Amino acid sequence: MIKIIYGPKGEGKTKQLIDAANSHAEKAKGLSVFITDTKRYMYDLARNVRFIDVTDWSVAGEDALCGFVKGIAASDGDYEYMYIDGIARIAGKDLKNLAGIFFMLDKISNENKIVITITCSCEKEELPDFVAKYA
Repeated sequence: MIKIIYGPKGEGKTKQLIDAANSHAEKAKGLSVFITDTKRYMYDLARNVRFIDVTDWSVAGEDALCGFVKGIAASDGDYEYMYIDGIARIAGKDLKNLAGIFFMLDKISNENKIVITITCSCEKEELPDFVAKYA
């Protein structure tokens, strides 16, 4: 399952994502991972949520992000929750040009039973159809 947290920049989407990660961490049977491109929120997350700053791994672009997420899912079959903060920013593309990564995330989510929650900086009306179906 994919979930989308959307809204304009500065509306608190990352805070919602962190709150969801911390809430799920208390009751999750499996592992959780929080993926972003800054260390700013590292200490806001519960200890049992794995924090990954993609800049530490030189992840730049949609293809690199796709491969990185696939690698995380393949590394341990116990992942239950995955949180991606600012997918368009990390991929370096406009949200409307990210159909491929959403297709791949949907496949990973369904095949591995991982709940993937993603933040998108735009209004609901501006969400592309391939994203809006998860909102």
